[in-house]
Amino acid sequence: MLFGLDGVEIGLIIVFLCLFAGILSGFPVAFAISGAGIFAFAIIAYLDAQGILVHNVIDTSTQAFRDLLATGVKPDTISTFRYPDLPTVAVPLFDRGWEVAVDRNLSFIVNRMNERVFAGQSIETLLAVLMFVMMGITLERSKIANDLLTTMARIFGPLPGGLAVSVVVVGAFLAASTGIVGATVVTMGLLSLPTMLRNGYSPELSTGVIAASGTLGQIIPPSIVIVLLGTLAGDLYSAAQESRAQAVGCTDALTLLGRPAVVSVGTLFQAAMLPGILLAFLYAAYAFGFALFRPSKAPSVHVERDSRETITRGTGLTWFLAVPALILAGTFAMVETGLIGSQDTRVDAFSEASEGAILRTNVSPECREAMIALHGQPMWDLAVRQTEAIAESGGGQDSVRLSPEEIEELRGLKIAAAAPIGSGIATMGVLLLLLFAIARGVKPSAGAEPLIIGAAGAVTMLMADVFFIHPTTTPLVTLLVIALPLLVALWASRHAAARLAENELIRVVFPPLMLIVAVLGSILGGITNPTPAAALGAAGAIMLAGYRKLRERGHSGRIIINATLAVVVMILVGANFDLRITQENVGFQTWIAFFVAYGAFLFAAFGLVAAGWALYRVGVLTPIVRETAKVTSMVFTILIGSQLLNLVVISFGGEHYIQEFLRSFDSEFQVFLIVMLVLFILGFVLDFLEIIYIVIPIVGPVIYGGTFDPKWVTIMIAVNLQTSFLTPPFGFALFYLRGVAPPSVTTGHIYRGIIPFVLIQVLGLALLWFVPSIVTIVPDLMPN
Repeated sequence: MLFGLDGVEIGLIIVFLCLFAGILSGFPVAFAISGAGIFAFAIIAYLDAQGILVHNVIDTSTQAFRDLLATGVKPDTISTFRYPDLPTVAVPLFDRGWEVAVDRNLSFIVNRMNERVFAGQSIETLLAVLMFVMMGITLERSKIANDLLTTMARIFGPLPGGLAVSVVVVGAFLAASTGIVGATVVTMGLLSLPTMLRNGYSPELSTGVIAASGTLGQIIPPSIVIVLLGTLAGDLYSAAQESRAQAVGCTDALTLLGRPAVVSVGTLFQAAMLPGILLAFLYAAYAFGFALFRPSKAPSVHVERDSRETITRGTGLTWFLAVPALILAGTFAMVETGLIGSQDTRVDAFSEASEGAILRTNVSPECREAMIALHGQPMWDLAVRQTEAIAESGGGQDSVRLSPEEIEELRGLKIAAAAPIGSGIATMGVLLLLLFAIARGVKPSAGAEPLIIGAAGAVTMLMADVFFIHPTTTPLVTLLVIALPLLVALWASRHAAARLAENELIRVVFPPLMLIVAVLGSILGGITNPTPAAALGAAGAIMLAGYRKLRERGHSGRIIINATLAVVVMILVGANFDLRITQENVGFQTWIAFFVAYGAFLFAAFGLVAAGWALYRVGVLTPIVRETAKVTSMVFTILIGSQLLNLVVISFGGEHYIQEFLRSFDSEFQVFLIVMLVLFILGFVLDFLEIIYIVIPIVGPVIYGGTFDPKWVTIMIAVNLQTSFLTPPFGFALFYLRGVAPPSVTTGHIYRGIIPFVLIQVLGLALLWFVPSIVTIVPDLMPN
């Protein structure tokens, strides 16, 4: 053995050194990875052919091995790590020669590229990367960060460490809207760093908080890291759990777990919400605490406010807190008492099938023992009782087609149980009332008459639902009944919107906030998957940027506003009317609704084209498309190159060797702790993309093959990978900030400033480790 190390260990060292040298060579990382794989394979193949590299494996022909099998130990669990005293035999790394390994790698790389890049199940999710990148770059080019930083500095500036806190708030906001770390760090470094230094802030605190806040886009949805990691984690978890189930004698993972072994990107977005908010809170808390203990290095700053309206404390408490709270409390009370609820009278033509037992009980003895160990004896006993009860009742009841009489009977029951006020009209009325209340608080000096009239229209609309609209009323008649009060409320909402537009905070925050709500709300609410939501975000970002550029040049942005309203009309029509025109019987109102929705769609598409043309005329659209193509091409090229490097590691047994080492530990927590420490250390020298596509596929079958919740495992890895942007010497956020920092800020300032925030990252990981419900509570409460 060379240097006393196993040949596989030498091979892994060679692969890492080649990868490290490729990254330091100056070549683009996307090409350096595949080049490192080729060079590493050539070196390992040469040393193996010369007999220098040998691998020690357990000799299966010895009596000691047979005695161990006789004790009931499975052959797959026997390794030199778990049983180091067993006799071994030296074998070459490539048992059939390096030529066969080359042929196998070439065939595998084609298959893997086809499965994971071009035509696999995850390709639709990977398309979200393209559109999230375009969304982020478009918003960054629209100079939204400039306005946000100025506005937040005016709000938080008077607090101790207020400028640092404002940077964290803007970083979290940009993370949810752009998610592009480089753009966020550079923008905040150019705008905030000079201001903070000019006002006496410590260079270490200033650079640290800017770099750390810029990386929040890696964990706060919509995060590209979670999209990439989620597509990989889903495949790894499913395969690992299937292998685990078969190893314990079960037929499949569904039998062992009692649920499908799946984890989606949308679920991971839900799981990442609270951890992202937690990290942002810890950053802000550190900045605030630093200012309290060292006020000279983080003083409060009073930034001049650009406001023509004086809002007293009483007015603010009344219209921003008391009245909205009263409206919401009344709404919740009406929901609880049944005054507001569903008026849907649709009945499924088929009956519901009876539910089976919570666990399958017709399993082998080995599988039963594994299921009891996993779920507990009480859960197994409950499943047995449920199975016996189903058998006594004659077996499970299948879904059958209902007769017309049964359908009418069920429909009559739903009509009788319908609430007086429909949830759709109630939602519209409550939103209008909140709009009028906030508009009154924003500009109390203006006359209240339009807002009072609008509130009366909203209340009249709710009363019309009670007295004139019934569950059997058609959508068209419903629209005609509420048309007059709705038009009055919409007329008043124009006055309210004009008042809100005069408030700087609302004018700056509201447009991107609505885009965030639309994108994340559709994903977190289970309405759609990340890819259509990303398309919505990209289109919304283009329209928002186009509107801003038109206003900057003194042109009217009315066409984009009307296009946005057309989208709202399209959604409302689709939610209230049946637009399926391919049915046998299509009513008159269905055709009207279809053409209205189709016209709204065409106008919205025209508005998107107009926004794109406005960006093209000012020279913004071309760099957006160019940067999007560059970033997306880099991601997919790294994905392809990493497949080649992974196959090189697999070809000489490196992946199996690492997995055997991890499986030699009896504690899952110990294994996962080792993996997390390795990822943390690799973050000092590797980018998150290399770690995701090179390291995770190797350790994934082990860490996803246990009892840990896959959502918790994935988010822990994502937070750990976020640290790779902050850890010197190769933290990308540090490089971005160094490139835009003034000469007075040295590299030493940046490195010293980032240390507390790296420790905060470790603290955040510790909190997620000991309180995993921070990750799992949101997915458990929200639909999937």
